[in-house]
Amino acid sequence: MVEAQTWTTRRMSNPRLLNLDNNDQVLDIPATPPGDLRNNNNNSTFGSNNLSPTLLTALIIASWYLSNIGVLLLNKYLLSFYGYRYPIFLTMLHMLSCAAYSYAAIHFLEIVPFQQIHSKKQLLKIFALSAIFCFSVVCGNTSLRYLPVSFNQAIGATTPFFTAIFAFLITCKKETAEVYLALLPVVFGIVVASNSEPLFHLFGFLVCVGSTAGRALKSVVQGILLTSEAEKLHSMNLLLYMAPMAALILLPFTLYIEGNVLSFTIEKARSDPFIVFLLVGNATVAYLVNLTNFLVTKHTSALTLQVLGNAKAAVAAVVSVLIFRNPVTVMGMAGFGITIMGVVLYSEARKRSKVTTH
Repeated sequence: MVEAQTWTTRRMSNPRLLNLDNNDQVLDIPATPPGDLRNNNNNSTFGSNNLSPTLLTALIIASWYLSNIGVLLLNKYLLSFYGYRYPIFLTMLHMLSCAAYSYAAIHFLEIVPFQQIHSKKQLLKIFALSAIFCFSVVCGNTSLRYLPVSFNQAIGATTPFFTAIFAFLITCKKETAEVYLALLPVVFGIVVASNSEPLFHLFGFLVCVGSTAGRALKSVVQGILLTSEAEKLHSMNLLLYMAPMAALILLPFTLYIEGNVLSFTIEKARSDPFIVFLLVGNATVAYLVNLTNFLVTKHTSALTLQVLGNAKAAVAAVVSVLIFRNPVTVMGMAGFGITIMGVVLYSEARKRSKVTTH
């Protein structure tokens, strides 16, 4: 305990100050806080006052895995097992959830600074990205009606293959021969897995490939459209603008293709209120996927996020097999393993090509 000192107590220790008039002003000198308290005040950050940086990073990575795998399993359960066969409406709920949570995170929690759209041209570019985003997510959710999560993740792991193709077709960007060679096992693994998949469904396979291609196309187009410093948006701000646009795009498709979704949902909620919890929880986890993507990149690096993504596909496949008990074959697992190995080789080849270029 540090005792507060005053000018009066200090002058008692100095003989030259003993004769000062007692009516002199007395100044209180506040106590100096202990060193550990000062350090805690200086180092405190959002949500990490009592956590070490290592533990905080571990919790964020665990949250990233739980949210990414959780949204896949919830989508699969709703669309295939629970009988809620409305993938477009479900995607629209995800977009509305992302819009609401993004607004709260930016304007109230101030996780990142708010960025405004500065021109109509920038708005149109974001709208174009929203349309591609819609296509990718709807196709991904639709595929879960027909394919097991394990096979869905195997196809999703081929995203680098489509990214390289679109980058070449749209921007004429050529990679090194090593990069292109690394893509061969990515494709070969999917061919092996497809031929031996017990629950193979052609339409589900095609829409899943469409989802993967759409995800790759969005990343390439985003790199082209939002290139200038004035137009670049933080990922959280980009989601804030894209999500409501995507919901508006999906609304007419939902009404036309899934016209009875509202009546079915209301009737289902009356007989089984658990569906409300499922839909709200599913939409919330869909936003947490985007939030944890940002937090992992902030606390680690984009490279770490890429490595975690490679491992996530395998973890999600294993968890889904354990939960849903879908049949798997040795050749199917081998094909999935070859694809993941190809993705890792591709990432390493890209890093080496960038080092050589620079």
